Amino acid sequence: MKRTFACGLLLVVMIGCRNNQQAGAVRNEAQQNGTMSVISHYVTNSFPHDNSLFTEGFLFHRGRLMESTGAPLELVNTRSLIGIQNLSTGKLEIKVALDKSKYFGEGIAVLKNKLYQLTYKNQLGFIYDATTFKKISEFRYANLEGWGLTTDDKSLIMSDGTDNLTYISPNTMSPLKTISVSENGQPLTQLNELEFIKGYIYANVYGTNFIVKIDPSTGDVVGKLDLTKVCISEQNMNRGALEMNGIAYDPIADKVYITGKLWAHIYEIDFNK
Repeated sequence: MKRTFACGLLLVVMIGCRNNQQAGAVRNEAQQNGTMSVISHYVTNSFPHDNSLFTEGFLFHRGRLMESTGAPLELVNTRSLIGIQNLSTGKLEIKVALDKSKYFGEGIAVLKNKLYQLTYKNQLGFIYDATTFKKISEFRYANLEGWGLTTDDKSLIMSDGTDNLTYISPNTMSPLKTISVSENGQPLTQLNELEFIKGYIYANVYGTNFIVKIDPSTGDVVGKLDLTKVCISEQNMNRGALEMNGIAYDPIADKVYITGKLWAHIYEIDFNK
């Protein structure tokens, strides 16, 4: 979840992954154990990204790409922020800044024009007006850590680094239920940044180059994207890049964007959602 060179060099040859001709597709059509398929994907575009941003949350709201970041104390140039990304310039228009000495910013979600933000180890979250970014209130949670956050338009859905996803009522900010995520019958831990896309939960798996597709009715992983080539391409261009973390779905354009901690690029990818 925090710091690891998860996109380390592997025995693959990276070919051009910078522009619209990026075709880093995983074309494996095989089924794994009859239940979980490897999802073919294509990188269709790339955009600049401020490589001082330690990405923790990534989402679209009303056509605007929002990002939240954390701030490891040992990385002096990092800050815990929420802002709006400019895909043309890579600059983050800062809307919220947390005190780095007190809080480590984590995942974000927007539900009914309220912006919710987790913190790493404080067991504390913040609620803002999603238009003005004015702080409305705070909330507590029992999870030992806060990692990723998304919404199915009814509940907030939170990851905490375990195999569990916690559904939270936006009315009471209390837990409604917990689902356990499994891959081929085994618990899948290290679930990180989350995004809800067309009825499924997509999650970065911390320490890997994978995004998994989760059926929320069962907790089963039903698909997986192997983004090793994208990670290696990013590291070839940006030696400071850390792990992949960040999935944002734009429902208006029906496009998905990914990035990572200290990455210099945001990538638009196309896959069967």
